[in-house]
Amino acid sequence: MSEMLNLERELETFEPWQLTAFSAALTERMFPNFALFARLVNFGDPARMRLLLDGVWDSLAGTGAKINFEVQLDQVEANMPDLDEYDMYGALPALDAIVALNATINCLLEKDRSEAANVGQLSRESVATFIEVTESDDELSDEDLVRLINTHELMQAEDGFRDEVIERLQNQKQPSAAFVRELRELARNEGVSNIGISDEDD
Repeated sequence: MSEMLNLERELETFEPWQLTAFSAALTERMFPNFALFARLVNFGDPARMRLLLDGVWDSLAGTGAKINFEVQLDQVEANMPDLDEYDMYGALPALDAIVALNATINCLLEKDRSEAANVGQLSRESVATFIEVTESDDELSDEDLVRLINTHELMQAEDGFRDEVIERLQNQKQPSAAFVRELRELARNEGVSNIGISDEDD
C-alpha cells in the first residue's frame, strides 16, 4: 500500500496527458503477456486490443484515426480472461494486461490520477506474482519472500523502467509525436514483457 501512496505522490504534478502516457507505457510493457496467452489458448481478440493500445499512443501523439474509446470499453472487458475458466498461471498476467489497458483508456477519458497509479501498482504486482509462482517455496518466510521479490532482477527492471518513464515525463512539458514515439519504443522493450516473456507473433 505504501508503494501505491508513493506512486500517487509522484504522479501528483502530472498533467492529464502525462498520466495517460505513464499508463500507456506500463500497459505496453505488459501487453505481450496477453498476446501470448490469447494466441496459445485461442482466446479473445488480441488484434483488436493491440489496435486500441495503438490508438491511445496515436491520441497522445496527435496522429492516426480518432477512436471512440468509450464505445470500445465493453470490447476490452470482453477480453478479460475468466480465472475460473482458465485454471493456469498464464491467465493471470494476461488479465493484468487487459485490466491495465482498461484503466489506461479510462485515464485518457477521465484524466484520473488513481487510474494511472492503479496501472503502476498492477504492473508491479504482476511481476511480484510471477516471481512468487516461479521461484519461491513453502519454506520461505514472509520476510524472505518479500526480500526475494524486491531484489529479483525482474523487479529491479520493473522499478527502473517505471522510474525512467516518470523522469522522462517530468522533463517533457508538452507531448510531441517524437517524444511519444521514443517513450513507446522504450516501453516496447523489443517485445519483452515485464515478466520477461515475448510473443513472437506479436
